[in-house]
Amino acid sequence: MHLGARTTPTARPRRAARHQDQRRTRRAAPADAPRHSTHGTVSTVLHPYLAYEAPIGFAHRGGAGAHPENTERAFRHAVELGYRYLETDVHATADGVLIAFHDDKLDRVTDRTGRIIDLTWAEVAEARVDGTDPILRFDEMLERFPDARINIDPKADTAVEPLAELILHCGVQDRVCVTSFSRRRTERVKRRVGGDLCTGGATGATIEAIVGLRGIGALRDVDVLQVPPVFGPIPVVTRRFVEFVHGRGIHVHVWTIDDPEEMHGLLDLGVDAIMTDRPEILASVFAERGASLA
Repeated sequence: MHLGARTTPTARPRRAARHQDQRRTRRAAPADAPRHSTHGTVSTVLHPYLAYEAPIGFAHRGGAGAHPENTERAFRHAVELGYRYLETDVHATADGVLIAFHDDKLDRVTDRTGRIIDLTWAEVAEARVDGTDPILRFDEMLERFPDARINIDPKADTAVEPLAELILHCGVQDRVCVTSFSRRRTERVKRRVGGDLCTGGATGATIEAIVGLRGIGALRDVDVLQVPPVFGPIPVVTRRFVEFVHGRGIHVHVWTIDDPEEMHGLLDLGVDAIMTDRPEILASVFAERGASLA
């Protein structure tokens, strides 16, 4: 179905505008407010990384459905489409170089094999993603996309220290958010970088607790909660769930959504961000609703 034919021209934009108004009322902070004030144990002031009025569109791994994942070509395509927010994963090589890469081995997506932690950067640099694109170092990603805000998932414990050091060295605390299924990793990065760092994530136990609306402790000291729409047979992202998390001043990000109808439904529920492998589709949905990617 053609997205533009889905509704009358004014229906979606009205919803988008209402969504923006609600978020401004619920969560905006004065320009001179501290970045992290607290209500109980949960942050109630938006981190600068999240200070964006419209719903956020993330290009997941740069848009893995459009170009080879986590490559400069994928990220550049997303930025050219208008994306300001990018999502990536990081691993450290044997000599401590941080790379934008999802798997712990080269085997699935490159023309080489081997565990990244066992290979030097010089060896990893010889690999080509999908046989065509070089692997991107994370410092290169920060340098080549200076206006992008990046969601980073450290995929191994060995990536934690190099990631923290790079964030500090480059001074990009306001441009990055560190999220992981491992709460221990995000806490380690935050301790090393300092409290003024956007963090988040969701483990299976956290999702189960929050779906039961008993998860106040699970939301301690996080800025975002990133969840799938369902967890096994359990619907996760419901209106009640979104309101519960928003009531604690926390963003709800949903991954990984490639269907336009599902995107519309989640945005209607008031989620704050959607991650997608199909950046063209999400861009069309945002345009239909009168929302901007950047």
